Amino acid sequence: MESPPLRNIFTANEINDAMFKRLNALSADKKRLADNVFSLSLLQAANYLLPLIAIPYLVRMLGAERFGAVMFAQALIQYFILFSDFGFNLSAPREIAIQRDDHQAVNTIFNGVLWNKLLLGSAGFAVLLGLVLAVPRFRQDVWLYILTFGMVYGNALFPQWFFQGMERMRFITLLNILAKSVFTFSLFLFVHRPADYLRVPILNSAGYLIAGGVGIYLAVTRFGMTLQFPGIATLRHLLKDSAQFFLSRLSVSLYTTSNAFVLGLFTNNTIVGYYTAAEKLYIALQSAYQPLVNALYPYVARYRNVRFFKKIFYFATSANVLICVLLIAAAPWIIQWLYGSQMAPSIAVFRLLILVAVVVVPSILLGYPFLAALDFPQYANGTVVLGSMVHLIGLTLLAITGHVTLTTVPLLLAITESTVFFSRVGAVMKFNLWRTP
Repeated sequence: MESPPLRNIFTANEINDAMFKRLNALSADKKRLADNVFSLSLLQAANYLLPLIAIPYLVRMLGAERFGAVMFAQALIQYFILFSDFGFNLSAPREIAIQRDDHQAVNTIFNGVLWNKLLLGSAGFAVLLGLVLAVPRFRQDVWLYILTFGMVYGNALFPQWFFQGMERMRFITLLNILAKSVFTFSLFLFVHRPADYLRVPILNSAGYLIAGGVGIYLAVTRFGMTLQFPGIATLRHLLKDSAQFFLSRLSVSLYTTSNAFVLGLFTNNTIVGYYTAAEKLYIALQSAYQPLVNALYPYVARYRNVRFFKKIFYFATSANVLICVLLIAAAPWIIQWLYGSQMAPSIAVFRLLILVAVVVVPSILLGYPFLAALDFPQYANGTVVLGSMVHLIGLTLLAITGHVTLTTVPLLLAITESTVFFSRVGAVMKFNLWRTP
């Protein structure tokens, strides 16, 4: 038998080398994904678990009414955070992940998103001033809302979307945790009675601003980003590209932030305190899965590894159901231990919200990390818009009939989240995405 031609041997070797390099690259990418999940988990712990440590203390020091007032102000400011984000936290990571190898393109996106968020935040501040001066409901606590607004600028500066798109969350995690820890433990030093309630937004805003400043510093020093004005055309292009994501986030706010806000408008700050105390625990559970969502989004968008995503989906959904069952059973003990007997009305609210979490987690996973990452963002966004319409109609009916209460609002939320979940399942089945190899 003749030996194969020398050129064919070299060709086969080159092919084997290319395959080896590709396998190594894929392995490295999976390691990077695992590292990002871990780093994002620590970051999410800073964003939610550290404040959660402070909440029981705030409830006991401020009382249900003052605590509710602070939470109502934060609910209002969340609308301005949403406006300044303008969906960039969803659109920018995908664009940066795609353009990652083009430094100039990434730098343009970085500056464009940063400038847009700061300009939108400034416009929001002008609106807030007009609102608190014109509406008696807000005018009685002008400084509470103005001081809380610092969260908007801090959030606008914090480039989590940039590090998410670059799949390099480790750099920002440690310093962000440090900034949030300073805020959390400062509460124990400076808040001791109901009259200290204005110190809460001061410390909270300071934590956001520190984290934002650190994030910009790392983007510049570690990734070579150059701060510059990108031009009006770039700002307009990025705004237009992110508009559909903004609509989606606006829709989400109708059945997240709006619940505490509507309760505050139609009841009182004490009721808001009861609801928010339970909601913070629900958000902490929901947010525990957000690092996984944030890490999967650019990964699936880049590699379209559906088989790997399905394994993660089944594991996360099963774990979530088990956790929810345990939390519902332990609800009275959890509320009593964290907040004391004065917050007993929060027990029923907490149980209802944990039931909602059963469908929320798989719904979130099927949204942007799957449908949007596989080029179906209109369905990830559209299902949220549908859910917001259901929730808005429900809130309107509750308000008209005088049934805005601690139990009706979370029950309505359950209906809304179920609508979003089954709509996303329908979209996945329609395009046969689950069977994609």
